[in-house]
Amino acid sequence: MKILFSAPDSDWADYRDLLPHMLTEAGIEAQLVREAAPETIDYIVYAPNDDLRDFTPYSRTRAVLSLWAGVERIVGNATLTQPLTRMVDAGLERGMVEYVTGHVLRHHLGMDAHVVNPGCGWRPVAPPLAADRPVTMLGLGALGRACAQTLAHLGFPVTGWSRTQKQIDGLRCLSGEDGLERALTGAEIVVTLLPLTPGTENLLDARRLALPAPGAALINPGRGPLIDDAALLAALDAGRIGHATLDVFRTEPLPADHPYWAHPRVTVTPHVASATRPATAAQVIVENIRRSEAGAPLLYLVDRARGY
Repeated sequence: MKILFSAPDSDWADYRDLLPHMLTEAGIEAQLVREAAPETIDYIVYAPNDDLRDFTPYSRTRAVLSLWAGVERIVGNATLTQPLTRMVDAGLERGMVEYVTGHVLRHHLGMDAHVVNPGCGWRPVAPPLAADRPVTMLGLGALGRACAQTLAHLGFPVTGWSRTQKQIDGLRCLSGEDGLERALTGAEIVVTLLPLTPGTENLLDARRLALPAPGAALINPGRGPLIDDAALLAALDAGRIGHATLDVFRTEPLPADHPYWAHPRVTVTPHVASATRPATAAQVIVENIRRSEAGAPLLYLVDRARGY
């Protein structure tokens, strides 16, 4: 078996020894290569920022296994007819849970008033309890679900919204256009963890940004184009949105002259909410190869029609 590792050199350094070792431990005899004749490749471990764009020559390839959670850069590639999987690994999930929980608690407790602005004076006003702070989670995939359940365990009343209806213990789950408006209305903290598709681009426009409670916090570690940037800046200037913590953007790195950098109600983090962790991601890759060879369903198989 021959596996092509089609990803930047920085990723190769992480997986060059790790992945063959884990394949061997799983009883899979395979050669991990950086280049080879396309017709000899059985699987492709792929990062969407790699140069490979034409999958047509890979006639023998049984699956393309992405190292990224997001597949919007590759899912529309007409030459990619092989099964495509996205990455959902335990390390990525835990990293996202920690990022989201940290920033939700930051806004819930009003920590900026004392940490970022220590000159605000002595104002002994206690924050409400979590039970009195409604949180809305847009997106209930693996990452959104894990974050929403963690926040619910902390006592926040969490409403989750997804494209299709879900049932998750401890959460109020809504779906559809009417459900989206209900989920946003009155929310004091909104977190976006939706995939980027034609149906979710600019989902948070001026009309929907007016639905949360006045001064609500918005946290976006999902995808930059989920938010209409001009509408968000207007909502921040008007005080309808009290603060936005943004980790992802339409253009990355975020241009130095972008208004988000200087806006007093915006926190910019440089796409660090979570990352694929080689030790756990390699486990997912190996398991999917094992499943494919055994004729079992692949984990995290991308639905081309839905785009994720």
